[in-house]
This record gives sequence, structure tokens and C-alpha cells, in this order.
Amino acid sequence: MHREHFTKQAKLADIVAGNRNIILVLPRFNIELGFGEKSIEEVCKAHNVDIDMFLLICKIYAFESYVPEKEELEGIKIEAMLKYLKASHIYYIESRIPHIGRHLEHLAELLPEKDGKLLKRFYKEYQNEVKSHFEFEEEIVFPYITNLAQGVKSDSFTIETFEENHSNIEDKLSDLKSIIIKYLPGGVLQEERISVLFHLFRLSEDLEKHTLIEDKILAPYVELLENEI
Repeated sequence: MHREHFTKQAKLADIVAGNRNIILVLPRFNIELGFGEKSIEEVCKAHNVDIDMFLLICKIYAFESYVPEKEELEGIKIEAMLKYLKASHIYYIESRIPHIGRHLEHLAELLPEKDGKLLKRFYKEYQNEVKSHFEFEEEIVFPYITNLAQGVKSDSFTIETFEENHSNIEDKLSDLKSIIIKYLPGGVLQEERISVLFHLFRLSEDLEKHTLIEDKILAPYVELLENEI
């Protein structure tokens, strides 16, 4: 399915069936499966979702290395962007990461005690890092952007500061994958390890998209706002 198929009139079921990654996006817009033959426009209106924002996010998740053109960004409302990012934070913290945590917990219980504790510790540290990262955005960055959109500019913070301190939450996730691939005892629990790795790789890909949205869409948009004030 090509980019030109992503229109307001397209059936959402067709878009999801042709692009499995979009399934990950739906919960962040509070859209549940079972939308029948409805178009994207119809589903978005029924769920009070910004259509332009929804289409943009779907294309980012459907196509590798996709970065929207300037014209595509012009119709995006900053309120819709922040709403989506906050919903993504909730999705990761309350759903996706705990789900993987349960798989890791099960794997850790089956391993020798030393290895199980190591696995649990690394995942706990990763959870804390992600939570801290999101809290910084929601407590500092997002209020700054909201004020900026209302014409109020801070003297102590800029979006450049955000970009400079935009910690890479991928590092510890990569360490965790390396532990499972390289250092846990070989020859045992292969199915469990493969299952956990599958979930971790999917989370890693998802977070790459999340980072792309913040770095390539949100930050440049805010820079434009800063220059206008």
C-alpha cells in the first residue's frame, strides 16, 4: 500500500490490514478494533481525533524512514501533537512496558538466581529511565510549548535545550537485548528468550518512531514558533 492511499476517504480496516504497525497506534487515539467499513474520517470524527494528525502518525508507522514534507506539517495543530505524545507516554508506561516486564519476570524466574536478578535489575533501571524521560517532557517541555503557542516565551528554556538533553532511552534497552542474546546461559529456555527478544525489538522500533516524531516534527515546529515571537 502506497502513501497516496492514506486519505480521509480510505477505509481504516484496509489501512490497518495492509500496515500491521498501525495496530500499535490505535490505542493512543482510543480507537478500538471493530470499525467495520468506516473511513478514516468517519472513525476519527466518532472518536474526536484530529484527522490530519492521525494520518501523519499512520504514515510514520507504516513507512520506513518516513519524514513528512513541510506542506504536511502546516495542517497539524500543536494541541493535537501534544495530546498524541501524552497518550503515547501512557501507552508505554501503563501497557507496553509492563507487558514486556511480565514476560521478562517469567524468564527471570526460570533462570539461575544470579542471571535472573541481573535481568530484573536491568529492566527495572530501564523502566525508571523511560519514566524519568517522559516526566521531563510532560513537566517541563510540553508546558513550555503550550505557553509558546499562546504567545508566551520563556527566558530560561528553549527547544534547543530539549534537543541537547534529549536522552537516548534506547541505550539501556540495547544493553538488555545484549544480555539476553550474549550472556544468559546457552542451551536453555530458547523459546522464552526468543519471545522476550521479539517484544523488545518491537518496542525498540516503536520508540524509534516516537523519537522521530519529537525530533523531526515537534522540535522544528516549536523552533518556528520561537522565531515568530
